[in-house]
Amino acid sequence: MTQALFTRALFDAAEPVPEGLRDGAGRPAGRRFSVYRNNIAVSLTEALETGFPALKSLLGDENFARVAGLYLRAEPPGSPILAQYGAGLPAFLGTLPQLAHLPYLADVARLELALRQSYHAADHSPADPARLAGLDEAQLAATRLILAPSAVLLRSRYPVTQIHRFATTPGTPTPQGGGEDILILRRQFDPVPHVLPEGGAAFIETLGHAPFGAALEAAGDGFDLAAVLGLLMSESALAHIHLPEIPR
Repeated sequence: MTQALFTRALFDAAEPVPEGLRDGAGRPAGRRFSVYRNNIAVSLTEALETGFPALKSLLGDENFARVAGLYLRAEPPGSPILAQYGAGLPAFLGTLPQLAHLPYLADVARLELALRQSYHAADHSPADPARLAGLDEAQLAATRLILAPSAVLLRSRYPVTQIHRFATTPGTPTPQGGGEDILILRRQFDPVPHVLPEGGAAFIETLGHAPFGAALEAAGDGFDLAAVLGLLMSESALAHIHLPEIPR
């Protein structure tokens, strides 16, 4: 019996119990293996339910259980840490023809993954925004703003934060409008998604590898810089401010 055969049988109830598998007393392990296999499936399904509550609400209990069963057979966990399970679920949802009429589900799952990523990210000591005071235009353009490890950017063609609230908060209005660019920030313990204004995603993306001036240029005309900087400062989302060397 190979490890691949054992793993395939473990994650697919349609597979027979591997031949030659014995229990501790040397007897055929058919029933015990089936119980073990069921316990594994239940544990992984519960991990997905915990990690993707909005997705479960949108699909309903039975449909979510079916999707979870398909997913755990397609992508068994690669880590013993169940809190990390489900990283491939958004992409997997896009492969299911029966969900093709609900294309926003994958982005809802991405949002839930991003919230989890932000929650588990390293803590940081916020940088003092007062360090930006007194800089002239050229100095500000050359300054690097480094965001907190818990800051996560997500872009969607759908109003995904509205869909998430609709799925998780009773009484929330029906989602409206088009796509959203979302910056997830965690000022203290719980991450919060913030919808960015036009140009905000390009600004945040560019900050990750270029100075302030390049990020501002990438944001384009009409970008509400005050709104985004105000958000970063009020949420203590700046981890480091690297000022340019000023000639003496």
